[in-house]
Amino acid sequence: MSRTLWFIPPMASVIALGFAAHLALAATEVGQPAPSLTAKELGGATFDLAALHGKVVIVNFWATWCAPCRQEMPALNAFYQQHHGQGLEMIGISADLPRERSDVVKVMKAFSYPAAMLVDVDVNGFGRPASIPVTYVVDANGVVRARFSPDETGVTQQQLDKTVLPLLSQGTGGK
Repeated sequence: MSRTLWFIPPMASVIALGFAAHLALAATEVGQPAPSLTAKELGGATFDLAALHGKVVIVNFWATWCAPCRQEMPALNAFYQQHHGQGLEMIGISADLPRERSDVVKVMKAFSYPAAMLVDVDVNGFGRPASIPVTYVVDANGVVRARFSPDETGVTQQQLDKTVLPLLSQGTGGK
C-alpha cells in the first residue's frame, strides 16, 4: 500500500501545489524526455541523470517505512547487480525525513546500488512523488520508457526483464 506524502495546506497552496504537481507529472510521462535529476548520494558522489546519457537508468523513489518499497528493493538490487556491467545505472531516492538518514544508510548497506535522500536532491524535475514507491526507467537516449507503482504495475524481476532488457540489448546501454 502506498503512502501519501503531502499534507493539506491552505487553499491557495493547494492550487499552487496542484499546478506544480501537474507540471512535474507532465515531465515524467512515459515516452517523454526524462526531466533533470541531480543529487548528492549517501556516499558523497554526485548523481546526474543527464551525465548518464547513453546508459539505461532506473530511478526509484522509496522510504524505509514503506513496506511495498522494501518488498521490491531486493529485485531492483538483483537486477542492478546482474546488468550494471551492461550499461545499467540506478539510484534509489529516499523520501525519509533528514533525521532518519541513519535508518536509510542502515537499509542501503544491504544493497549495492547508490542512494540519496530526497532532501539532498539539488535538481528534481521528477517532482516530489505523491505516493511511493514509484520507479522510472529511462532509456539510453534519455526518454522515460516505463513507470512502475504498486497501484499500477509494481516492480518485479519479470517486469524488469520485460521492460529493461530490451533497452539494454539495443546496443546503446553500454556506450
